[in-house]
Amino acid sequence: MAKNGRKIRIFSALEVANICGVVNQTAINWIRNGYLKAFTTPGGQYRVYAEDLKSFLDERGMRIPDELNALMQDEVDWKAILIVDDDRDLNDLMKRYLEKKLEGYMVYQAYDGFEAGKALSDVRPGFIFLDIDLPGVDGHKLCKKIKEDPTFGKPFIIAMTGLDIPEEKRAILDEGADAFFGKPLDFELVVTTVKDLASKLSVGVHE
Repeated sequence: MAKNGRKIRIFSALEVANICGVVNQTAINWIRNGYLKAFTTPGGQYRVYAEDLKSFLDERGMRIPDELNALMQDEVDWKAILIVDDDRDLNDLMKRYLEKKLEGYMVYQAYDGFEAGKALSDVRPGFIFLDIDLPGVDGHKLCKKIKEDPTFGKPFIIAMTGLDIPEEKRAILDEGADAFFGKPLDFELVVTTVKDLASKLSVGVHE
């Protein structure tokens, strides 16, 4: 079933074989031996989620085929916003404000690195407000990983920090962030930034 209206791609064993450039029996053996996670249809056919195939290839250092990368990117929910900030008051305030000002968008929250990782995987949001001073998490490395790993579909990242200094801004923008805000936030400018970034998309986020 699709999450939040987002299509979830499922492959047959033959499709897995074609994507990976192997024979059908090899893909079936991966599944039967427990290497590749799969489920069985009522008719006894194997089916594999795109995310599980991607994880299988990642774990073995195998090249991710362009076709799979493209499919994973297509599954980004460009109407979803994730706020990653351990300041619960600010996080909650941002959520209410964004929901009020950005009609049609779903706003999700994460208060630590674990919750952020789960939301990135489950929701695959198109927009991420990332506090780069999150305890126990290197915000700079996380920003770079999200941008470089095709699993996440290259979402827009709006970095946030209480250290509103030029060096910090340059660093996070060099690491792939699409925008930068020092705290306290200008909420009106935050909303304008989301709209400006959305206008750059080739997909119709306003449909």
